[in-house]
Amino acid sequence: MLLAAAWATAAPAPRTGEAAVREASNGVPCFTIAEREEQLGGAPDFESVTVYDASARPRTRMWTMSMPSTRTFPVLFSMCIPYAGRVQSLPQTKAAMLEAGKVYEVVIDVRGGQGPATRSRPRGYGARFCLAKQRDGTVIVHHIGVDAQEGRNLYGCVVQK
Repeated sequence: MLLAAAWATAAPAPRTGEAAVREASNGVPCFTIAEREEQLGGAPDFESVTVYDASARPRTRMWTMSMPSTRTFPVLFSMCIPYAGRVQSLPQTKAAMLEAGKVYEVVIDVRGGQGPATRSRPRGYGARFCLAKQRDGTVIVHHIGVDAQEGRNLYGCVVQK
């Protein structure tokens, strides 16, 4: 009976929110939270961003950047954190070269806020993306939607669930 009561009052596990992946003006991927995430829960406080090679087993970290515990900034949909961003004051690893046709995953970790409204906010946001080679030889950044099917999609990315 006590176990049933504990389960009934236990807080649900925080969900993973949806990140957005765009192409920055210099052609590299950049990362933020999805617009609907900001509309639902506001702008969370940035903690870190990590990009993984999702096709490697186990997945391989390509780059990470984090904020010192004493600083942060709100992650807004209108802003974008570029891959291998060159903010010298922030701890980060050396960025590995991204390759066309490979699937990557970005994870944006955020700090918990104060008050009841922030308790339901995700503790992290994630998305998958690739660099898709076009017929003319150029490469574009492509955000792989959460509903993409396994196999080759229209953008030349190999999508694995």
